[in-house]
Order: sequence, then C-alpha cells, then structure tokens
Amino acid sequence: MIIQLVTRPGCPPVPRDPVWKKQSGLQIQHNTNSSSLNMTVSYSLEVANARFHGFSRLLFRWKGSIYKLMYKEFLVFCAVYLFFSVFYRFLLTPRQQDLFEQVALYCDQFTNTNFIPVLFVLGFYVSQAFTRWWGQYTSFPLPDNLMMVVSGNVHGADERGRLLRRTLMRYANLSSVLILRSISTRVRKRFPTLEHIVEAGFMTTHELKNFESLHSDFNKYWMPLTWFSNLAAQARQEGRVRDDIALRLLMDELNNYRAKCSLLFHYDWISIPLVYTQVVTIAVYSFFAFCVIGRQFLNPEKGYSSHRFDIYIPVFTLLQFFFYTGWLKVT
Repeated sequence: MIIQLVTRPGCPPVPRDPVWKKQSGLQIQHNTNSSSLNMTVSYSLEVANARFHGFSRLLFRWKGSIYKLMYKEFLVFCAVYLFFSVFYRFLLTPRQQDLFEQVALYCDQFTNTNFIPVLFVLGFYVSQAFTRWWGQYTSFPLPDNLMMVVSGNVHGADERGRLLRRTLMRYANLSSVLILRSISTRVRKRFPTLEHIVEAGFMTTHELKNFESLHSDFNKYWMPLTWFSNLAAQARQEGRVRDDIALRLLMDELNNYRAKCSLLFHYDWISIPLVYTQVVTIAVYSFFAFCVIGRQFLNPEKGYSSHRFDIYIPVFTLLQFFFYTGWLKVT
C-alpha cells in the first residue's frame, strides 16, 4: 500500500481506480497496484501449488531472472572461447598447435581453485552483500507503530486534536521522504526539489523556510523529528498527552523511527569497501580469462592427461561461468 499525501492545488492527476479519503483538505491515496513498486519480482503464487511443471515455469521465467541479468557476459564468454577453439583447430600449423597446447596446459593449472580462491572470496562477498541488503530492508522506517502510538496517546476529538495527530505523523512521513530522496532514484524523481515536497503536502511554506535556515552539509532528515518532539511536548502541556508515561512511550517510538532513518542514511553513506569489490571482481574475471584457453579441448590423439575426448562444447565450464558470474552479478 502506498500512502501519498497531496494538497488539492497542484495535485497530480488522479487515477480512476484508487480509493480516496478526504480529511481536512488532505487527500490520502491508497494504491494497491503492485506494478508501481520497484522491488524484487514476486513468484510465490506461481509455486504455491506442488504441480509437476510448476517449478519449470519458475526456472524459465525471464523477468527478474539471472538469464536477463547476465546473458551478455555469457554470450561474450562463449564467443571468445569459440574464437580460440576455431583458431587452434583450423588456423594454426602443427608446430603452432603444439605451442598452443603447452600454453593451454599451463593455463589449466590456474583454473584450479587452489591458485585463485574464487569460492572463498566470492562466498564471503555474497554473504556480506546479502546481509547488507537484508539489513536495509529491515531498517525501512515504517510509520505503522508510531501511528498507533500517536493515535492512542494524543487525545482529543476536536479539530485541534485531529490537527495535532495529523501534524505529528506528517513530520514523521516528512523525515522518511527526506531520507528516501537521498537513497532512492524513484523518490528523487518524484520529489526533485523541496518545493515539490511542499506541493505534496508533507511540508508547509513556513516549515520550508525554517528547514532552509539551518545550513548543514548532510541530510537534515532529523529536523522534522525534532519538530515532532517539540509538538509532542506541547501536547503534553495542553493535557492531550495525559501523563509522562504516555509521553515517554511516544518518544521511545519516535527514537526507534529515527534510528531506522539513520541506518538507511548510513547504509547509503558507507558502502562495502571498494578494495574488496575490486578483489572479488578481478578474481572472478581473471579465473575465467585463464579458463578461456586452459579449458580448450586438445587433440586426444596426443595423449594429454584429462584430454581423452573432444566434445567441442565445454559444458561444465559454461555452467561454472554461469554460477560464479551470476553469483557476482546478483551482489
């Protein structure tokens, strides 16, 4: 569910199918169209039933698949391997073929994982990347818990009470919009400037002036949360938050919300060290650079060890390239 707050003047075109709820000049759009989400392709429904051909449909799915991600690299590897194979078989003289075979046997020694620890380096890298990806997902600042705490502890059925609750949650949503603008290209395109955030109803013009009056070289996503805490203290003075325990509960949930925003900010700021990324990439591609020559099928009549058959197509080398390179690409 996407919740989008927009003011009536200058609001974007309204789709025909979403359900709209109007509250005091604000419009809350509940859009359940999953195609508007840029996320991992969901396939749970296709494998929900244990049918005979159900898993095969999942394996040969193109959208979001590993085939779509790495087919270009796979075709380049096949083309380079085919070039050296044709070059060895048809363009070299017998003496040159002997020299090529010695080079191939030499390169084949380095395709052993004992020389280039591809599995160890790549496995550790993928583990770190997956842990980082899952940490980003669990750090996403969802407003549900904070919303329930605000609804249960900021009392008042009058217009002032409704404005307090709505403003508190608007500040929380504003903080998440500010942090998501810095890490998501889609959110950045939706809100390219702070004026667009004002037009969408997340911030007033007066709040924008206060926001811009404070200079900082870093993201000021924490400022709306400061406004939240000040407004919560004001609500306590007015008696709309009935006791200090309720205020403490409100501030604890706000701190949890801020901590998740801070985690997203630091995930975007501090990446996996570039040196390790370079090491993994060089290890994988140098390994398969040796495989292009070292895994060539040599003339079986010359009695080379492990070269008893000439089947032209290196099936297991291609599978190895598919697995290792695919593993690297998904990170």
